Amino acid sequence: MNTCVEFTSDIFRPVLSEDAQVSPQVYGAELAWWLCQELAKIGIETTYPNIEDWGWFIEYVVEDNEYWRCCGNDPDGVDRRRIYLSPRAKGIFGRNKAPTEAASALLEGVASVLEENQSISGITWSADYA
Repeated sequence: MNTCVEFTSDIFRPVLSEDAQVSPQVYGAELAWWLCQELAKIGIETTYPNIEDWGWFIEYVVEDNEYWRCCGNDPDGVDRRRIYLSPRAKGIFGRNKAPTEAASALLEGVASVLEENQSISGITWSADYA
């Protein structure tokens, strides 16, 4: 199942200086904030953006399954962005990860909001996220 999407857009450029970023040249706050707002407009509720040293994510919970929708940039491509799905584990040691199939509404919602935005181009889906 395709859970990673890459695309090009200049609307997610960092608002703050490089010194204010989590890690050097690691962006995603603007994308994560936009994504949670756009998903909410179509009835898919997530959390506000959260931060990690590798970038930003929004959480999505359905039934007892938790997913992170991770948002970042491609360091080799100007204005190239990446969003991937990270099913979270229900147990310790990373066991019993949430099934990807249960996140289908989230995946469809992301596809919809990306495709409807005229400032986004070069949308490519894959099963890879790294």
